[in-house]
Amino acid sequence: MCRTCGVPRLAPHRQGTFMLSRNPAFAEKVADIIGLYLDPPDGAVVLSIDEKTQVQTLDRTQPVLPIDFDVTEKRTHDYIRHGTTNLFAALEVGTGHVYGEYKPTRTGGDFVAFLEKAVKAHRGKTIHVVLDNLSTHGTPEVQQWMITHPDVQFRFTPIGPSWLNMVES
Repeated sequence: MCRTCGVPRLAPHRQGTFMLSRNPAFAEKVADIIGLYLDPPDGAVVLSIDEKTQVQTLDRTQPVLPIDFDVTEKRTHDYIRHGTTNLFAALEVGTGHVYGEYKPTRTGGDFVAFLEKAVKAHRGKTIHVVLDNLSTHGTPEVQQWMITHPDVQFRFTPIGPSWLNMVES
């Protein structure tokens, strides 16, 4: 509402989205994951892991102009495209440390290889891994890896609320 004339201000560029979960275990899953973040079991490590798929690998045709006082970063509109890649990232919730890798594919085997490196520093500890419901998280390779790593426990977010997985932020 305009303070001067009282006419409503239109702002069609401002929009938001929301989602209502149909998952009957939604509240329990949210409480479980938030509980892990706020009060992890003694000696346990909480890792928030996710993949960003099909990341474009671009080169600008000119150097990016730096940020200056009251001036935003500037980049050219044109670029050279070098295909796509997949970013795998793990956030250690307790410390804020982030570990990441780029991989050309996103298979169960790629995920297992990333998991192996992400948990390596925490051997001997219980590790809680917060994940979304991506199909590669339940492949036979991942299931076999879980059998050989009983100290690692997966906690799956409800379908939809990606904001619950901290590494996404």
